[in-house]
Amino acid sequence: MNHLKKNVKWIGILSLSLLLLTACGTSEVTSQSTGWWDQLIYWIGQSIEALSFGNIGIGIILFTVILRTVLLPIYQMQMNSSRKMQEIQPQIKELQQRYSGRDWETRAKLTEETQRLQKENGVNMYATLIPLAVQMPILIALFQALTRIEALKVGHFLWLNIAEPDPYLILPFLAAFFTFYSTYLTNKAAPERSTAMTVMALVLPVIIFFSARSFASGVSLYWAVSYAYQVVQTLLFNNPYKIVAEREAVKRAEKERVSKQRKAKLKAQKRK
Repeated sequence: MNHLKKNVKWIGILSLSLLLLTACGTSEVTSQSTGWWDQLIYWIGQSIEALSFGNIGIGIILFTVILRTVLLPIYQMQMNSSRKMQEIQPQIKELQQRYSGRDWETRAKLTEETQRLQKENGVNMYATLIPLAVQMPILIALFQALTRIEALKVGHFLWLNIAEPDPYLILPFLAAFFTFYSTYLTNKAAPERSTAMTVMALVLPVIIFFSARSFASGVSLYWAVSYAYQVVQTLLFNNPYKIVAEREAVKRAEKERVSKQRKAKLKAQKRK
């Protein structure tokens, strides 16, 4: 729970900082624009146009896939750290029960032991924030590119006007669905599921859906493709079904070992 609170705190700080940074930018962005933020927006716009092959929607899809592929090592580090964190949750609960006192000394001891356990198991508490720190500026810059670069304002893809919200809510639904499924896959591999994990799995897709309803459909398209990519990435590199099957196999092997030892003891006792 403390881990979740820290994540929420840093997400809030980062989001607020970026929103304050970009709130004043409303003028058209061109090759003549100055400032690193406008240059980032222009670079994203140019990248999408170069990948569009005549259709901005295709450009956004290809841009998203390439970006996620480039950032794959960072996301994989995040997923590995999350998995390790899940694996040690039972041990963390034991520490919380052992140091359940409310006095300062006990709480300090709990923090010290928790940090020691995390270090021994290679858990990086802030690894989950790195992809957010990278992706958040790009997401906001993409949103502004669709509203501040003239060539992207008139883009169309299938039934969509890229610079306007999806009138049929198909993309918001897909973005929410893939968000839920990617979170579900991550949680499925956890040895124990906490209330916080369940709440996040349910609340985050709802936030994504209602946000995507009012955002430009180009942003919703980016979201949907990004989370769909994350689903595929999880199934390929951190498949929870395989992880659960391996964990069950280890449990069965341990039960069989204990059973064989018990039978061997009984036979030995009978011979006596």
